[in-house]
Amino acid sequence: MIRSVEGFRGRAMNPSEYLQHDAVGLAALVARGETTAQELLEFALRQAAAAQPKTNAICRMMQDEARAQLKKQLTGPFAGVPFLIKDCAQDYAGLPTTYGSRSMVNAVAPAHAHVVRRYLEAGLVIFGKTNLPEFALKGVSDSKLFGRAQNPWNLERTPGGSSGGAAAAVASGVLPMAAGNDGGGSIRIPAAYCGLFGLKPSRGRSSSGPAYGEYWYGLACEGVLSRSVRDTAAALDVIAGGEAGDPFVVAKSGEAYAKLMEREPGRLRIGYSSASPIGTEVHREAVAAVNDAARLLSSLGHEVEEAAPEIDGTALATSFLHVYFGQVPPMMVQARAAGAKTSDFELLTRVLATLGEATSAGALTAQLLKWNEFARNLARFHARYDMLLTPTVAYPAIAHGQGDPPAPQQVIFDLLDRIGLLSLLARLGALKTTVDKIARESLQYVPFTQLANLTGTPAMSVPLYWTADGLPLGVQFVARFGEEDRLLQLARQLEQARPWFSKLPAWVT
Repeated sequence: MIRSVEGFRGRAMNPSEYLQHDAVGLAALVARGETTAQELLEFALRQAAAAQPKTNAICRMMQDEARAQLKKQLTGPFAGVPFLIKDCAQDYAGLPTTYGSRSMVNAVAPAHAHVVRRYLEAGLVIFGKTNLPEFALKGVSDSKLFGRAQNPWNLERTPGGSSGGAAAAVASGVLPMAAGNDGGGSIRIPAAYCGLFGLKPSRGRSSSGPAYGEYWYGLACEGVLSRSVRDTAAALDVIAGGEAGDPFVVAKSGEAYAKLMEREPGRLRIGYSSASPIGTEVHREAVAAVNDAARLLSSLGHEVEEAAPEIDGTALATSFLHVYFGQVPPMMVQARAAGAKTSDFELLTRVLATLGEATSAGALTAQLLKWNEFARNLARFHARYDMLLTPTVAYPAIAHGQGDPPAPQQVIFDLLDRIGLLSLLARLGALKTTVDKIARESLQYVPFTQLANLTGTPAMSVPLYWTADGLPLGVQFVARFGEEDRLLQLARQLEQARPWFSKLPAWVT
C-alpha cells in the first residue's frame, strides 16, 4: 500500500520507509518539509550501492550532476525525487549517450533531450543512467559494454529490454520510478518481467527532439516504469506535448492525467486473446495470466469476451523487422562519424546492419505503407471493443542467453561478416530463410508488443500475476489512439482491486 505523507515531521525517514512511498508521495514529503531532496538522494545512492552488485542496473552514476541540481531551487511536481534516465536517446548535455555501445562512448551530447529537460524542470534529481542492450535492439539487456542486467526477482533471469536497467533499478527499490522508451515493447517487456507498471503513450504524445523527429519512423516513444499508476500519470503530464520542429503533435488533454486517472473507467468492453500473433507457443503461465485478468475484469463489471483484431501477425512482424533492420545502418554511420571502428560494434549489430543495407528503399517503403493497414484493422476492432487484452510477453522472464542464436551460428555469421561474404549473401537473398528463422525465434518470447508501436496506439503492461515460481508476469492492454486516460483509469481500478506496490523481491530492504 502506498503510504501517506504523514508521520515524519521532525525526524529522519529510515530506509524501509523510503520504500513505502512512490514518487508522488516522496515529492509531497519534500514539499511538506518531512524530508529533503538531499536525504532522498542519499537514500537512493545507498539503495543503488546495495542493489548494483546484484542487478547491474545502472551503467553510469551521476552523483556530481545530481548534487549540482540540489544547489538549485527545485520546483515542479516531482521536486526533490531521485531519478534515473536511460542511456538511449535521452541526451544529458555534456555526457555521452552510449546506447550501450562501445562505438558511442565518446559521443558527448551537446544539449539535453527535450524529455530530459522536462524531467529536470519537473524537479527530478537525475543521479544516473540505466543499462540496456546495444542500440536498444533486444528484449534483454546484455550489452558487451556494460554487461548484462539481472532481474531482481531471479538474478539468473533477464529483466527484459531494452529498458531493462530501468526496470531492475525500480524493482530493486533504488527508486520508485525511472525513465524508459519503447520502440517495440521496451517499456512494457521489462515492466512485465519485473512486476512494474509500464505505459507506452500514443505516437507523438511527447517529443523525441532535438536529436530526432520521429525515432524509428515513429515506432519509439518516451515514458516511465513505475511501481504506481499515479506516478506514471504524473510523469505523462510532465512529458506530454510537442516542441518546436516536431513532425506532428498530439493535442494535450484539457485536464491533467493525474486528475483524469482518478475517475472511474465505466463499464468497458474488452476483447482478449492469449494466442501468439505469429503462431508460436505461449507459455501456460502467460495464458493463465490473461485468463486471470479476464476474470478480475468481469468481477469489476466489465464486459469481457475472447476476441482479437483481424491482423496478419506474421505480416506485422515482417514489417516491424524491416524497420528494425533498416534503422541499424544509420546508427552505425552516426557512431563511425564519432570515431567508431568496426570492432566497436557487437556481432548482432553488424549482422542487422548488413541485413538493413541489403534491403532496398522500395522494399522498406512498401513495409512502412502497411502500417496504415494495421492501424485501420485495429481501429475496426476498437469500434467494437474499448480495449484489447493480451499477454505482455509469451513467457516468464527468460534465463540469460536463452534467446541468443546458437554459438556455432554466431561463429559462422562472424566469419562471413569479417570476410565480406555476409553482405553479398544478404544482397543476393541467400540469407532469407536463416533470417526468417532468427526473427521468428527472437520474437517468440515477445510477439505481442509490436502492434501498438506500428499502429501508434497507447498500451500498458499491468502487474497482476505472479507465477508458481514467484516471478511477475504482466498483462497488456491496448487502447484507441490518444486514450491514455482510459488506460490509466482502468489501471488505477486494477491497482485498487489487486494492489502490487508493496510487492518487492525478498532481498530488497
